[in-house]
Amino acid sequence: MSAKIAPFAALSDIASRSKSFAEGLPAQEEAVELWSGIGFTLAGEHFVAPMGEVTEILHIPRYTQIPGVKSWMQGLANVRGRLLPIMDLGQFFELSKTSVSSRDRRVLVVEHGEVLSGLIVDSVLGMQYFAVDGFKDTVENVNRSMAPFINGAYIKNDEVWKVFSASTFTEDPKFLSVSQW
Repeated sequence: MSAKIAPFAALSDIASRSKSFAEGLPAQEEAVELWSGIGFTLAGEHFVAPMGEVTEILHIPRYTQIPGVKSWMQGLANVRGRLLPIMDLGQFFELSKTSVSSRDRRVLVVEHGEVLSGLIVDSVLGMQYFAVDGFKDTVENVNRSMAPFINGAYIKNDEVWKVFSASTFTEDPKFLSVSQW
């Protein structure tokens, strides 16, 4: 019987010595809740559209110009069998033109209800993540015509990222009225 106790005692001794030299578990850090969206630039400013509001990001496709429409309505493109109206977001808001290469420009495809639209932006900065508690309700220096579509902002690396509501934008009567007449 003593032969059976000796190995058990030895194992217990090894376990207790190991525990005395072991470091504690790392401190449990509180998880930070994140908000995500698609980052883009327009007239040198950073914007972010909520994740669920942008269905696709495209290079500017070939499109057919349409006579009798406002200048910001670039035309219609056939994207995988669907007609996609292509609109220049900077022209719509009458923002100053930037010297962005046409290679960098992208189309944010938004689909809200019955409205499918392609919004041309200066560049897309990919997925952006922000701490939810870093949200600011008020935003300074917002273009007056753009203000109804800005729902606050986040600060990241000393940059202000204005939250652009594409769904509210696609419901706006001015946006829905593309005819010159």
